[in-house]
Amino acid sequence: MSEPIKIDVWSDIACPWCYIGKRKFEAGASTFAQAGEGRDVVVEYHSYELAPDTPVDFDGSEIDFLVKHKGMPSGQVQQMLDRVGGIAADAGLRYDFDILQHTNTVKAHELLHFAKREGKQLEMTERLLKAYFTEGKHVGRIGDLADLAAEVGLDRDAVVASLESNEFLADVREDQSLAQSYGIQGVPFFVIDGAYGVSGAQEATTFAQVLEQVWTDRSAAGDETVADEVTA
Repeated sequence: MSEPIKIDVWSDIACPWCYIGKRKFEAGASTFAQAGEGRDVVVEYHSYELAPDTPVDFDGSEIDFLVKHKGMPSGQVQQMLDRVGGIAADAGLRYDFDILQHTNTVKAHELLHFAKREGKQLEMTERLLKAYFTEGKHVGRIGDLADLAAEVGLDRDAVVASLESNEFLADVREDQSLAQSYGIQGVPFFVIDGAYGVSGAQEATTFAQVLEQVWTDRSAAGDETVADEVTA
């Protein structure tokens, strides 16, 4: 079986569970791949905005944003962030919510489409998530995004021109429309081989099991095709 298993992931750069889910999926995919030869997967990220009304330059901390956005008391928000930070640490990530700069992520999503065209979407996704959650960098302004893009080998001037012209805004909206048609209401959301939907930052073992199921189903379908050819 030579065709890789396709993984379509809807996520948002400003989603803490998306970075955690990314790490857990990677661990699960690694476990799956180590179980035999030819177990390749290919991953494509799709755009989803959790808070599209967020200004590019939000004046306040992450706690301020969540208090306003979710209507929760600041103490409860802090407890929630502490919990998420602990789960992130278990996944090998160091979140720093104190320096995080909350922003609108539509330009970051446009950049990910640009990076996909250039064959660097996975590298760009990782760089943006790390910049946002662990380094406190701004991922909403074109200049800052272009700097991060250059770090993964993309042409900075071409990125600026693309983002200023909204070259990939229609692609972002198409991703969001597709998510709506799928009934996706939260991220991360993984569509595996176009047949299995996995919602949330599941454990690595869950992802490995789903990939194994897809592998088994594909093998069974292949065996049936061979049998049909033999009896024809």
